[in-house]
Amino acid sequence: LEVIDSPAAEFSKIAKGEGFTATITVPCMPIVAVKDYKGVEIEKIAQEVKDEDVDKEIEALQKRNARIVSVEREAKDGDTVVLDYAGFVGDDQFAGGTAENQELKLGSGMFIPGFEEQLVGTKAGEKKDVKVTFPEEYHAEDLAGKEAVFHCTVHEVKEEQLPEIDDEFVKDVSEYDTLEELKKATRERLEKYAQASAENRMQDAALVKVVEANEVEVPAVMVEDEIDRMARELDQQLRYQGLNLDQYMEFTGKEAAAFRDELRPDAERQVKTRLLLNGIAEAEKLETTEEELEEELKSLADAYQMTSDKVREMLGEDSLSYLKKDLRIRKAIKFIYDNAVIK
Repeated sequence: LEVIDSPAAEFSKIAKGEGFTATITVPCMPIVAVKDYKGVEIEKIAQEVKDEDVDKEIEALQKRNARIVSVEREAKDGDTVVLDYAGFVGDDQFAGGTAENQELKLGSGMFIPGFEEQLVGTKAGEKKDVKVTFPEEYHAEDLAGKEAVFHCTVHEVKEEQLPEIDDEFVKDVSEYDTLEELKKATRERLEKYAQASAENRMQDAALVKVVEANEVEVPAVMVEDEIDRMARELDQQLRYQGLNLDQYMEFTGKEAAAFRDELRPDAERQVKTRLLLNGIAEAEKLETTEEELEEELKSLADAYQMTSDKVREMLGEDSLSYLKKDLRIRKAIKFIYDNAVIK
């Protein structure tokens, strides 16, 4: 067999009716023989749910249902003030430093350092000059490090009023009738989450030990593909923030090659882990059943409030195939954990 390096040039030499043989090389995922993946020893992780944890959850529910009411007194830390302000550097009013009927929670840290503290003690109808110095690293270069004064007029002072935590409160904000019922349900939910979290951490610990126990020759092409995937994922995250990967590279001053080199160790670890898990799945004949796929589709459908058929249609055959492989990988991780020795 002869490998044809320049197919177009070679094909031009073939006469009509003549046959030919071509050899094409394509990368394939290797099947890895994995050792020491049964009987992995890991430490037991227990996450206890305490009474304070339950109380914090209910207090968070209380804060979410707080009322913000106007008060006739001086503002204190934690209050919300409604104010107008106009900012000046010297005699010049600067752009972006003016607002009307602006709500500001004192102590929130939303404004530049020193601004909110000076409004503590003010009352509705009061005028106040707030003197501040912009931080040296302030994003507007024309204001960075400069002293400024904001002429403020306070229109209203509001405080947060928390409802009393009792049976009536529980009836208003939940499906339960009594505080004891809410506490019991909250504890059960937290315990379920704690158990799942502990199990996930133990699964991760078992997987790390298997990865460390095995030497794998990681194909370079798979590493490069993983780097491409990681870069696309970062680009997608940046786009949610109004940026893209090219802008990120420009801002950080990184060259493409250096950026890829930074991602390479993680990419190699991801590929190695996936190869090992595929090897375990092959050895143990683990496959994703149609029932398991349907269950996963139903879970996705519930999360996005649509039907399983609609999710299947939106994913398409390629994504469904990837999802089945992902479920197979998860089964391999669970196999390691189910066969681990928890000390």
